[in-house]
Parts: sequence; C-alpha cells; structure tokens
Amino acid sequence: MHFTLETDANRYIVTSYGLGWITVNKRELRQSLIVTPEVLVTDWTPHDISDLEISHFEMVSQLAPEIILLGTGNKQRYLHPRLIRPLLVNGVGVEIMDTAAACRTYNITMLEGRKVAAALFMI
Repeated sequence: MHFTLETDANRYIVTSYGLGWITVNKRELRQSLIVTPEVLVTDWTPHDISDLEISHFEMVSQLAPEIILLGTGNKQRYLHPRLIRPLLVNGVGVEIMDTAAACRTYNITMLEGRKVAAALFMI
C-alpha cells in the first residue's frame, strides 16, 4: 500500500508497505524496525514476534514514547503480558495490531504530534 500524505523532511513517516518491506521516508527496509517521528532504528534484532524478549522493549522505551504500536506481521498476534508489563507500569501505552494497521496508526498518531514509537515486523 502506498500513502499520500503531506510529509515533513524532519520527521519519519511510513510512506508505503507490502509483503516483506516497509518504506520510511522513501527508504525501503526489509527487516524489523522501530520508527518514531525523530528516530529510525533499522537494526532492531527480533525477526519475528516469537523472538521478542523484555530487552527488545527496553530499546523502544529508551526513545521515551507515550505509546508503542507493535506491528506483529500479517496478522494480529498477542504477547505474553510479562513482556509489556514493565512498559505499562511506567505509564507507556502499548497497542498490538497487524503491521499494516500499525503503519497507518503510526502515521496518524505522529501527525497529531504525539510521542509515538512503532515497532514493526515485516508482513
């Protein structure tokens, strides 16, 4: 899917996505990533939701988001609560959805000026 949005060169925005790739500011990525309006992390190590550990969320929380959108691939898959409990205890919201929905939600939330981070697995 390709998005048509007003863009700001000073912020990261998901411009399109498809099977095995996500494009952020016209840069095509083919591995798990974290994106915030100010930071793009292209070396996020889990390759699949089953690889997730608490330490992976610590990396995301260091970016100081108020909400984390977790894109779980081609379908919504839930996590064991122990993985996100430290975030919730510290007041960080976590929304889990398929990656396509996470990309769309990230763009809207980012354009609202909110402190959002999207942790995305490939579709």
